[in-house]
Amino acid sequence: MNYTKEVSEKLNALLEKNYDAEAGYKQAAEKVDNRVLKDFFNTQQQERYNFGHELKAEIKSYGESPERGTSLAGDVHRTWMNIKSTFTSDNEEAMLEEAIRGEKQAVEEYNSVLTETTLPASTKSLLTTHRNNIQKALNQVNAMEEVF
Repeated sequence: MNYTKEVSEKLNALLEKNYDAEAGYKQAAEKVDNRVLKDFFNTQQQERYNFGHELKAEIKSYGESPERGTSLAGDVHRTWMNIKSTFTSDNEEAMLEEAIRGEKQAVEEYNSVLTETTLPASTKSLLTTHRNNIQKALNQVNAMEEVF
């Protein structure tokens, strides 16, 4: 069984977003001094790295070619690509707000793909796990923002 062209494109878009989030979290971890934030950003970077590899393997298992890197072009706003400007101020609260914005968008994008009726059970399970973990991270970052 193979994915439909539309599902394949959506999964590759999720893969690119995970690459973008991984890069954004890596940059965030390098910019903060606060140990709690640094640990959170490093944990999220590693999780998004893992998500990317899991998605790549899933896409390949259904005979499709996964995307190979972060998105640098296109007319769709990539959440994590604007994060760099936030970091120039080294403002921890601004970084948390950007992380919240990115995670909210990620949850919405995963939910959108999960509405596809043609998703194989293994893909649906993988995406549900990713989405739930991103929601958990969103809850964590929302709680952290209240502290800052």
